[in-house]
Amino acid sequence: MSEINLSKAEIIILFNEWLIAWNEHDLNGVMKLLHENIVFENWNCTRIVGKDLLKKSWTPWFLNHGNFRFIEEDLFFDENEQKMLFMWRLEWPSFLEQYKGKHEIRRGVDILYFQNGKIIQKYSYSKTTIQIDGSSILT
Repeated sequence: MSEINLSKAEIIILFNEWLIAWNEHDLNGVMKLLHENIVFENWNCTRIVGKDLLKKSWTPWFLNHGNFRFIEEDLFFDENEQKMLFMWRLEWPSFLEQYKGKHEIRRGVDILYFQNGKIIQKYSYSKTTIQIDGSSILT
């Protein structure tokens, strides 16, 4: 079987559907674009390998989502390499103990690697400064 490579037009359609699933807190919709052997590394150094383990890990967050929203700030896709850089802004109620429930804005990037039309690697990086109620806070 030959490798499936996505065109830029195809990835934009899939990515937009994926982002909608995130913002509708639809975990099953989010999982559709992930490869069975996904490797995920979060900004807090959490590393999870495998779609089933990742879904299990994300389930509590999606059940108690606090109406989080990811806003696309920029997007780059290398069609030849099947790699994407997604610059995002996350808006949600803060989970930091001293700011719990206050409006938090966090900015970061995801580096996404695709294999056969699915995300096989997802590396998330976040700035060390967040915004809480309009003030910059070092995390």
